[in-house]
Amino acid sequence: MSSFSDEAFSLEFFPPRDQVSRERLVGTAKQLMAMHPRYVSVTFGAGGSTRDGTAETVSMFSQLGCEAAPHLSCIGASKAALVQLLDHYKASGIRRIVALRGDLPSGMGGNDSDYRYASDLVGLIREHSGDWFHIEVAAYPEMHPQADSPQHDLDNFVTKVNAGANSAITQYFFNADAYFDFADRAAQRGVTIPIVPGIMPITNHTQLLRFSQMCGAEVPRWIRLRLAQFGDDKASIRAFGADVVTQLCQKLIDGGVPGIHFYTLNNAEATLSIWKNLHY
Repeated sequence: MSSFSDEAFSLEFFPPRDQVSRERLVGTAKQLMAMHPRYVSVTFGAGGSTRDGTAETVSMFSQLGCEAAPHLSCIGASKAALVQLLDHYKASGIRRIVALRGDLPSGMGGNDSDYRYASDLVGLIREHSGDWFHIEVAAYPEMHPQADSPQHDLDNFVTKVNAGANSAITQYFFNADAYFDFADRAAQRGVTIPIVPGIMPITNHTQLLRFSQMCGAEVPRWIRLRLAQFGDDKASIRAFGADVVTQLCQKLIDGGVPGIHFYTLNNAEATLSIWKNLHY
């Protein structure tokens, strides 16, 4: 860990839905600030479900003294609404944004947005705000679930980079070779921006499989079998998960990754366990 500083860590949170969740998130955030993250990102709900919550949560983290990057999605949003948000974040002193296509809101039969792809959103941000924002985009080492092929998925990623992205965060994965293969192929296409691996702590067997099914992340068979073996033994699942993900992170760090981005799910314990394992 000597050459991998704490500043290489970043964290993702989602906006709380009520006051109780908000108070819980404040406590979680204060615990995780011990990691001295480079920044935190805050997810963005489709169809406006958490757009206000995103801005409020970003403000909360800023008050805690941590740089916060709101997620911004172009699906279901007009140019006017996106520009309004960009102006709001700029006026608030926000300097980093995670630019995503996003998912269609529930009940929408088609895309009524002014922009269809994340590359369009990156282009809008650059056109409207110049170089004010550091733009993060998504990358998919195991291929986006809606992509036609790995080559098509890489083409889309390169398009986002060429539109003006500064760095990328990957979908989570459990096979380090998938990350290194993607990074190598991107480099062969001339991509020079940092591609930071996204890491999902393992705390819940059913939840992990559900998330992975939705986003196209592969959970290796041996991990699935071990998790199934533990049944409802939450302590054993957490301990096993911490060991597996720590080993993954160490392999990535040894391979020279530019950072680690934890998907915290608004929980401190699992991420802190992995972080402490990497240090001690």
